[in-house]
Amino acid sequence: MRQNQITSRVVSVDELGTDTLDLLIVGGGITGVGVARDAAMRGLSVGLVDRGDLGGGTSSRSSRLVHGGLRYLEQYHFHLVFEALAERRTLLRIAPHLVRPLAFAFPNHTTDRVPRWKLELGLHLYDLLAVAGNVNRHRAFGKRRFLEQEPGIRATGLRGGAIYWDAQCDDARMVIATLRSAVSHGAQVASYTAVESLLRDGAGRIIGAQCVDQLTGASAAVHARMMVNATGPWTDRLRRMEDPKAEPILRPTKGVHLVIPRHRIGHRHAITFVSPVDGRVMFILPSRRFSYIGTTDTDVPDVDAPVEATEEDILYLLRSVNAMFPSAHLSTEDVRATWAGLRPLLAGQPGATTSQVSREHKILMGSGGMVTVAGGKLTTYRRMAADVMDRVTAKWPDQTARKRPPTDREPLPGGESEALKLFQQEVTALGLSADTAAYLVELYGSEAVAIARLASEEPAYAARLHPDHPSIAAETIFICQREMVRRLDDVLIRRMDLYYETDDRGVQAADAVATLMATVLGWSPEHREAEVKRYLEMTLGEKPA
Repeated sequence: MRQNQITSRVVSVDELGTDTLDLLIVGGGITGVGVARDAAMRGLSVGLVDRGDLGGGTSSRSSRLVHGGLRYLEQYHFHLVFEALAERRTLLRIAPHLVRPLAFAFPNHTTDRVPRWKLELGLHLYDLLAVAGNVNRHRAFGKRRFLEQEPGIRATGLRGGAIYWDAQCDDARMVIATLRSAVSHGAQVASYTAVESLLRDGAGRIIGAQCVDQLTGASAAVHARMMVNATGPWTDRLRRMEDPKAEPILRPTKGVHLVIPRHRIGHRHAITFVSPVDGRVMFILPSRRFSYIGTTDTDVPDVDAPVEATEEDILYLLRSVNAMFPSAHLSTEDVRATWAGLRPLLAGQPGATTSQVSREHKILMGSGGMVTVAGGKLTTYRRMAADVMDRVTAKWPDQTARKRPPTDREPLPGGESEALKLFQQEVTALGLSADTAAYLVELYGSEAVAIARLASEEPAYAARLHPDHPSIAAETIFICQREMVRRLDDVLIRRMDLYYETDDRGVQAADAVATLMATVLGWSPEHREAEVKRYLEMTLGEKPA
């Protein structure tokens, strides 16, 4: 059976606890799902639990970039940049619908802490470290020619700049595609399922976890040969369940992004720039009708406190962009939405600023035998997963389990072909508008054809969900069948981005989407109404829960 024909679903906590697993993974962010895919492709029995929606934490609140980390060259982390650029090449190949090349304009002003010669040297090195997998070589410009590329950039003090290439991705959908690949190889997934306590044998070794469904209250003991802690910013909390005396290994920081109508800034490329406010490297990134601005990088003392964009965060980002695009005159009224996420940065660098803290990852074995993976970044998740599984299976007698699977060659669902324009033509031929066809192919790749067929077979499914967005009803049916959703905000915020890409944060679509979800998932009228009410309450605030 082809990967994109497999219906994926979450399992109940009771189902997950039926048999002893080879591996139980805690954490359904990009790191955890990467481990699940690698392990399942090695032929192991795999279970994964997350206390919320899959990718609902850090992995749906990133800068949505797959990149080598140009700024890491300043800290001489050449090996990290080399590794990330190699992974960028791999992800462009196995998920061409989710990871797309993107041109970045990088202006250089007399007030910048990085002189122009150093910027150009860094970009030459960036091209060199990409080896044969470079997207495109950078181009350097003087002041006049750079302003031709980006006329809105502040001209005062401008020395010139460059255009270089990296890649943009949909982080939340990358999580789901990776996990669906894991499920196609036999992994079992239980979302909204929290670890209540750890199970131990007579010698104190961890042999599983008592897990509880956060929506139904059902609880079950899930046994496994090994456990992996891939809980991102909450890593130390699970480590303390294993060993109350465990020293913290993370330095969590908060990153905030703002969503602004794209025309209000008027940029032509993605923009990388040095903030005139404090010298941090920042981005302005396109997203259909909108642009998003990021990011902040501030220490977070309590990872269990609400993660949100404060007024101070918002004003800092707006001030930075207004200083770079003086004619924009952005104000808080231009902010359509925000998102804030926690970064699981490694601790152990006293005195270092948050931007100087390494983005490398660490794998360690706890006193109870649980394997923990900490740190890292979205771009290198596949490499991190391979390292984790090498550690897990190092002493296992099964030779097959110790052999690395072809995670770098097998496409993610929807990424079987790079001929995306051909899929777009096929979707259009099935009767959908050009903008909806382009949107569906961008999110689902080859699987967009299946959504278009649903719409062609049932005319009601061709209806748009929101007057200001190209999504259609058939998309909700597809998502409910294959993308492991349990709540309305799973769809509106993390599968479709309607929350971020409409002025009313998807409110006009909430009722229709909930009705479609009820049809597929078997919700009662009361359940459907409760989900709509909950979503409307969420949209009254500035940020999603």
